[in-house]
Amino acid sequence: MQEKNHKLSLNVQYPDARLEPTITRAMLKKWVQATLLGPAELTIRFVDAEEGLALNRDYRGKDYATNVLTFAYNEGAELDDDEPSEADIILCTDVLIREAEEQGKTVEEHAAHLVVHGVLHAQGFDHEHDEEAEEMEQLERDILEALGYPDPYPEND
Repeated sequence: MQEKNHKLSLNVQYPDARLEPTITRAMLKKWVQATLLGPAELTIRFVDAEEGLALNRDYRGKDYATNVLTFAYNEGAELDDDEPSEADIILCTDVLIREAEEQGKTVEEHAAHLVVHGVLHAQGFDHEHDEEAEEMEQLERDILEALGYPDPYPEND
């Protein structure tokens, strides 16, 4: 796989450290770099269900912990080629682990998918409408396949 070399500033935080030994900074950087369409300044933060619920409730009005939240700080702005996408990507460890088990995936496969999904959101992709969702899901499939991971949406085929 040809790795893209867009400028990347990546901060990784593990306040919930359960996945730190298995989902490493090097893996995260590889997944992010494969998803970038331009330069980016990103933070990926692994949180527990309590923090995940608080963030989802406070910022989205949803009273549950979700698998991934993306806070894109220059969303909707016209970025020139040198201006980075800026975002915080929050992964809820409890939800990630539970969903991987429920979906019969490894934690690594599911984490890779959620990171790719979050990075696409950070770059302005969305899935509010069917056409947008189809485009975003196809990009996720293509990126994950290039990284050597299975289709994250096999039930949609």
